[in-house]
Amino acid sequence: MWEQSRKEMKLGTVYLDHAGATLFPQSQLTSFTHDLMENVYGNPHSQNISSKLTHDTVEQVRYRVLAHFRTCPEDYSVVFTAGSTAALKLVAEAFPWVSPSQESSGSRFCYLTDSHTSVVGMRMIATAMNVTSIPVRPEEMESAEKRGAAAGDPDCQLPHLFCYPAQSNFSGTRYPLSWIGEVKSGRMCPVSAPGKWFVVLDAASYVSTSPLDLSVHQADFVPLSFYKIFGFPTGLGALLVHNRTAPLLRKTYFGGGTAAAYLAGEDFYIPRQSVVERFEDGTISFLDVIALKHGFDALERLTGGMENIKQHTFTLARYTYTALSSLRYPNGARVVRIYSDSEFSSPEVQGPIINFNVLDESGNVIGYSQVDKMASLHNIHVRTGCFCNTGACQRHLGISDEMVKKHLQAGHVCGDDVDLIDGQPTGSVRISFGYMSTLEDAQAFLRFIIATRLCPSGGHPIPQATPGEAGAPPAESEAQNTMTVTMDGHSSSPEEDTRPNSRIWNDLPTAVDAVSLHPPVLKATRTQQTPSGRAAGVLDGGLGSHVVTNLYLYPIKSCAAFEVTRWPLEKQGLLYDRSWMVVNHNGICLSQKQEPRLCLIQPFIDLQQRIMVIKAKGMEPIEVPLEENGEQAQICQSKVCTDRVNTSDCGEKISSWLSEFLGRPCHLIKQSSNFQRNAKKHGKGQSAGTTATLSLVNEAQYLLLNRSSVLELQQQLNASDENGKEKLFPMKDLISRFRANIIINGTSAFEEEKWDEISIGPLHFQVLGPCHRCQMICIDQKTGQRNQNVFQKLSESRERKVNFGVYLMHTSLDLSSPRFLSVGAQVLPVLKESIECHDLPASRKYQDVIS
Repeated sequence: MWEQSRKEMKLGTVYLDHAGATLFPQSQLTSFTHDLMENVYGNPHSQNISSKLTHDTVEQVRYRVLAHFRTCPEDYSVVFTAGSTAALKLVAEAFPWVSPSQESSGSRFCYLTDSHTSVVGMRMIATAMNVTSIPVRPEEMESAEKRGAAAGDPDCQLPHLFCYPAQSNFSGTRYPLSWIGEVKSGRMCPVSAPGKWFVVLDAASYVSTSPLDLSVHQADFVPLSFYKIFGFPTGLGALLVHNRTAPLLRKTYFGGGTAAAYLAGEDFYIPRQSVVERFEDGTISFLDVIALKHGFDALERLTGGMENIKQHTFTLARYTYTALSSLRYPNGARVVRIYSDSEFSSPEVQGPIINFNVLDESGNVIGYSQVDKMASLHNIHVRTGCFCNTGACQRHLGISDEMVKKHLQAGHVCGDDVDLIDGQPTGSVRISFGYMSTLEDAQAFLRFIIATRLCPSGGHPIPQATPGEAGAPPAESEAQNTMTVTMDGHSSSPEEDTRPNSRIWNDLPTAVDAVSLHPPVLKATRTQQTPSGRAAGVLDGGLGSHVVTNLYLYPIKSCAAFEVTRWPLEKQGLLYDRSWMVVNHNGICLSQKQEPRLCLIQPFIDLQQRIMVIKAKGMEPIEVPLEENGEQAQICQSKVCTDRVNTSDCGEKISSWLSEFLGRPCHLIKQSSNFQRNAKKHGKGQSAGTTATLSLVNEAQYLLLNRSSVLELQQQLNASDENGKEKLFPMKDLISRFRANIIINGTSAFEEEKWDEISIGPLHFQVLGPCHRCQMICIDQKTGQRNQNVFQKLSESRERKVNFGVYLMHTSLDLSSPRFLSVGAQVLPVLKESIECHDLPASRKYQDVIS
């Protein structure tokens, strides 16, 4: 059963974010598409035949929703919304709040602190009604459950609202459904207040993997999102409203389809009678509603029902929890810290969610952003951050209110990758299982943790799985058995080579020397040579100074490098560096993270003929003009690192060429010459009027790499493996992975991170800071194959922050005459601490940019 559902998914990855959004099986989409092709569904507000079909089908789906939650139209109504957030907002806006007055203390809105942001946000609407909002901690509810209700006025009908999640989306903790009846009956109160309590059960996380019986647990309001259950459609949810509560709801706005009658010229409006007709403003997303039928069909056919899903997903979660909890470093320290309120003893108290942080051998937290990047390299998809649940995040991670405000001042906002501040975590890692998850998924995740943290030489034990179906619970004794971890045998390490000579000039590839450039028509002589004798003399002379050893530009973003020995500059950096990029059929930029074969596309710039020649194995070379034709160019927009950029399409010919090579529809676009993109990073003392401009780069105009830093990483990577075989990472190949523009021969590893400014020949640059690395450094730029070792080793050696190389930008640049960067040019740094230049006479410390 579970294997069949997974087979339909055709997944090439281990997907462990089902609490975020589960995945849909192919059969569900096929069935829905067939339905749309066979039937005509019109607007349900019309009266024609196709509209009547839509109306009847939608009503049938409402019955199906109610049956799924074991209730009926006599007890509940289904109001379709844009999702659970919209459903919660609807409750907050329509609830009959009573403001404080001389006669009344007013309504109360209470919510569990372990709640989604969308629940906490309801307090803003309550505040606008002058209603007091009170956060209630889980332990306070447990105390209230034992304490019982205080004596009050049984005749008082003052309405109060209590909202809590059936399942924490942070930790998977399942809160008692019995609270619904206890609070509504008055036997348990979140706070002491006379009146009548109504209950919102936030079921969005819970119902994705568990049955909910509303005939037993009759909450007044139940918001949910269907993509959490079926994966498709997204953007559709519902508010299940108990019919005894529905008449109390108040509504101000009225939209299409909700009025029985109204006048445009007079304040006259009569709403429709049913709660559904009153609250579904405008035309609902009726095709998405119809898609739910196929979701229910697929779910029942593949799993046999929600009870089976509950047992299956909990078994996987308990198995993984047991294994994670048992992992230890050689010194006995835990590998992970799990945030949970249970011991995963029962699906009644714990859902299929595991929230944790990875620790190093000293017990320090490894940032969730780094764990996420490493997981991606192993094709494992996890969720990181605070999961839109700040209350639970604070409680489990020990983050005070003051710390949250301090983190904000430090630049951390919800959803970013600032994972550690002063060594303390700002969030965590979450994995969650869905109905198509398998035992193999859980074991792949455990192998990932073991491989990246324990680095076993002979295998590390993990709990032995019970043979047979993945959903079968392992016996307690079997959970203590062990099996040798078998690492994937298809590691894509670079081809072996001999260790390069430390004398770097023997390792230089063929280069292109741009000489004799004269505006307005630039000319270049293309040569096949090593750098000049002057540059070689600088190195061989042992003067101890820094010099430029290599120059690279990347005309097409994420494609192969174009190496030069001398190259002109423009205001955005090296001329034509990242001026083009490849986008998919939707205009979204493609990078090697999504399409590793981009590195096999080799662009060559011919300044004399003013063309870019693009080559790739198995393809005929193709030419693209360096400048767009202003009259014929098709202007389009795209995004680079959240920046909107204006571009022009380079035409169908190159589009077809790229599409054929990459095997997917794509286009080549070029940044418009009249478009200016401003850098977000600013240099020291830089005014707003002198903001640096960028091409299609991610962060800054230039990226500098120090060979001494690369050498240290190379020595770590070239350590012997468990079989005594040496894994060789040639210097040239390592350098290419980091895709820098300027390569220098440093005197010590990572000294560049201490620099404040540098001069390269007559040019001055500001050092903006380190480059935070992503998974692209794991891609062999010669083959397009991935190897996780580079990122992992760099992560270990750089103390959990994967920084390598530094960003540069011009401090000023006079382009009244051509300016060049050249191999062999001397590099003169200024330290941050002393602001003194090494090997630089005082008279030249603050020389002009142009000598």
